[in-house]
Amino acid sequence: MNNWLLLILSLPTENATARMRAWRALKAAGAAVLRDGVYLLPTGEGRRERLAAIAEDVAGSGGTPYLLESQGGDFAVLFDRTADYHQLSGDIAQCRGDLDKAAAGDLARLARKLRKGFEAIRAIDFFPGPAQAQTGALLDDLEAAIRACLSPGEPTSGNAIIERRDPAAYRDRLWATRHRPWVDRLASAWLIRRFIDTDARFLWLENPADCPEEALGFDFDGAAFSHIGERVTFETLLASFGLETDPVLARIARIVHYLDVGGLPAPEAPGLEALLAGMRASIADDDPLLAAASGAFDFLYASFKENP
Repeated sequence: MNNWLLLILSLPTENATARMRAWRALKAAGAAVLRDGVYLLPTGEGRRERLAAIAEDVAGSGGTPYLLESQGGDFAVLFDRTADYHQLSGDIAQCRGDLDKAAAGDLARLARKLRKGFEAIRAIDFFPGPAQAQTGALLDDLEAAIRACLSPGEPTSGNAIIERRDPAAYRDRLWATRHRPWVDRLASAWLIRRFIDTDARFLWLENPADCPEEALGFDFDGAAFSHIGERVTFETLLASFGLETDPVLARIARIVHYLDVGGLPAPEAPGLEALLAGMRASIADDDPLLAAASGAFDFLYASFKENP
């Protein structure tokens, strides 16, 4: 059961300065608005003291504050920071897209600003979810790419290091994944055949343990390519074959990630999900299913390229 701090404020209407000062302080603290003049925070280290300081300032400005504590009630939805992470992730993507156009030093300064913005959101993200982890991973990737530009050849570090692969070594191969593919597997298979191995053949496994030694497995435990850290398989393939700098593929990756594991929302996701669900319900064989889904991804790629 959550405990909550409530700050109820009443300020003279003519004291606009004090009203604005209180509003800014409450926003910086991450307080949610229950109704006009009633603000809410979950209990936690330093939060009562922060609200008490705002209350003291209101009282000194001629207002009337009440600081109360309450138990129960499900108010976590009021503290959803997904929209903030979504906006920040767009800035991160734009910075990543400028990596080949702008000076790395300028981008490094921008990355530091983005990191500061991320930490500010995280400080008031009292109920963190997938959006925080996904945005943090995007920012980590950006910073690593900038470091690589500033110091070529320096080793990278991290919990999930993805080895860069040479596409020439992955031509005319047999690729294997679980049968009845869904979004991540369909998108990954499309990516493989469209950008990595144009002559790829696919094997649909009822049991991943039956994957032949000569096959390149993807999207199952122990596969050559699967989820790594916050990345879904599609994103792992992008990073493995140096395709993550393509802004159109990065945009598709956002949709695939959201549909597979949640996180930052993508406006096109519901439409693509409905389309793929219709294909999956209508096509019983996995090879024709991939062919149909590949057409959808081809059109999506062309649309995004035409309308960045």
